[in-house]
Amino acid sequence: MKLTIDERWELIDRISRQTVAFGGYKHTLKDAIGDLTVKPLTGIPIALTVLYGFWSFFCSFAGFFTDGFMVKIFDDHWLPWLMEVFPDPDGWLFKIFVGEYGAESCFEAFGVLTSGLFVAVGVVLPAIVAFYLFLIVMEDTGYLPRLAVLIDTLLHKIGLHGFAVVPMILSLGCNVPGVTATRNLETEKQRFMMIALLSVFIPCGAQLGVMLELVPEYVGWIMIFLIMGMFVFGFILNKLIPGRAPEILMDVPPYRKPRWRNVGNKLWMRTSSFFTTAIPFVLLGVVLVNLMYLTGMMDRLATVFSPLLTGYFGVPEETVAPLVAGFLRKDLAIFQLASMEMTAGQLITSIVLISLYFPCIATFAMIIREGWSSGWKGVLKYLAGSLLVLGFVVFVWVGVLRIILMIMGVD
Repeated sequence: MKLTIDERWELIDRISRQTVAFGGYKHTLKDAIGDLTVKPLTGIPIALTVLYGFWSFFCSFAGFFTDGFMVKIFDDHWLPWLMEVFPDPDGWLFKIFVGEYGAESCFEAFGVLTSGLFVAVGVVLPAIVAFYLFLIVMEDTGYLPRLAVLIDTLLHKIGLHGFAVVPMILSLGCNVPGVTATRNLETEKQRFMMIALLSVFIPCGAQLGVMLELVPEYVGWIMIFLIMGMFVFGFILNKLIPGRAPEILMDVPPYRKPRWRNVGNKLWMRTSSFFTTAIPFVLLGVVLVNLMYLTGMMDRLATVFSPLLTGYFGVPEETVAPLVAGFLRKDLAIFQLASMEMTAGQLITSIVLISLYFPCIATFAMIIREGWSSGWKGVLKYLAGSLLVLGFVVFVWVGVLRIILMIMGVD
């Protein structure tokens, strides 16, 4: 039997009256908290408090395990044992795998089995675990979508929208999943802008962990400076790049209590890839840098780039070694700065320069992969555009940093 439209609606109403029970709505405590965290007047202070709590947890967790356990294990036991058992302290194998003979800490040795393992396992791993643990809790409680709603208006100023907060936050753990998460953005313009900005201005958790170990008193200022750069150059890119920046409709789920088994599973999934992707690049970077030192290639590169490094950027010419290592791993590059003699201003400038100058090889490969969906033209567009943005950013923003440091009286 074929029903008319009115008869269908009448049948739907009759079925719904028999099956649906209506009751009074009760405004629960979770609903009240949800309203408070999504309205700008109360939501922004709460968001700042949550981010401050995240930063405090990140610093405390990473510092507790690195300084309290890893430094003692590596410097008091692992390093002396390697010095004893490894043959021929003057040989090139010793210099590559153990580093400088007689070094008092893994920070100073710079060998594959000393500094390489210490950076990866002793410094970076606790930082990565701390970051992902807090992020997963924010995801599973339902707070992350509310943060996206709050920041939506601000991100519209640079041609993005609230969903862009997801790749931004993921990039604080690792730029690779951050680049992948840009697929959620609706237009090609937004995806390109987000990839260019996060690969330049957002340091990964590994970099942050090393920065906390190296210059803990300046990390907050460095982060503020990088975030300012992201919005300044995002505004410029939004004006220069044609394309749309559409509005979004975002589903904000109710608050839920996280299931700790799910938190543990997600934490393992995200950190386990660190052992197969990050650690090999760290060790490879130490090998490459040591070989370049042993063959004299690093000294020749330092001579070639000395006018640029010492003249415009105001950093020692030895910074060329961390810049080479930074293409493999940014955390390894920043770690190298610890063994160099430089002023506070030079150290801050070097850290910012390494953060800005080029994405690591894993992020670089992911950028190529994202552009590949559009063929060779897409790859060339992503690469050429990213490199142009990169060169402009490095010269302009590092110059701005030097002016700020001069005004603040930081030598």
